[in-house]
Amino acid sequence: MKDFVDVLILIILLSLFGYFHSVLASIKVKEFIRQQFGKAIAFYRLFYNLISLITLYLMWEYAPHPSARIYRLSSPFDYLVLIPQFLSLAGIIWCFRYISSKEFLGLSQIERFLNKEYSDNELDEKLTFRIEGPYKYSRHPIYFFSIIFLVFRAEMDLFYLTVVICFIVYFYIGSVYEEKKLIKIFGKAYEDYQKEVPRIFPIKFVNNKS
Repeated sequence: MKDFVDVLILIILLSLFGYFHSVLASIKVKEFIRQQFGKAIAFYRLFYNLISLITLYLMWEYAPHPSARIYRLSSPFDYLVLIPQFLSLAGIIWCFRYISSKEFLGLSQIERFLNKEYSDNELDEKLTFRIEGPYKYSRHPIYFFSIIFLVFRAEMDLFYLTVVICFIVYFYIGSVYEEKKLIKIFGKAYEDYQKEVPRIFPIKFVNNKS
């Protein structure tokens, strides 16, 4: 019974994290921040990232940890699962070759602000639409490689399993809202991209927008 309650609390906490993480990333919130603070919104992306890391750490540290073991791989399988983990990390690095890491972290925005180069129409980041590298096979390859990294594990307990499932659900729901924003920005070009490239998993189904 205790494990059931702990899992329920953990799901609620992770759902709240996902909800507020998505709300703070929405265009409406960013436009409100820009109305209040003008070009100082250049600092918002870094603030958003720091708040996300801090809240995720606090949740990981202080949330209930239901410890019931699901499985534990014996040798040599406990070492073999390291292969897809290393490959997924390489995949994430591959993804960042096609996006600006400094823009993603929020550092480029601050540089533009300090150099008085921040545009009046700019929110918290400059988005670019390029179909290159892993983005030719998945619209959200960082989510895909993150899922691979999380799923392949030598030992699984109830806490970690709950976290993994919640993050996979969040990745999918988050991608839906993220793509609504991208359609507003890039229009038909992104809609055509949706038709050609799968959402997360690089496997083409009948409906590629799924």
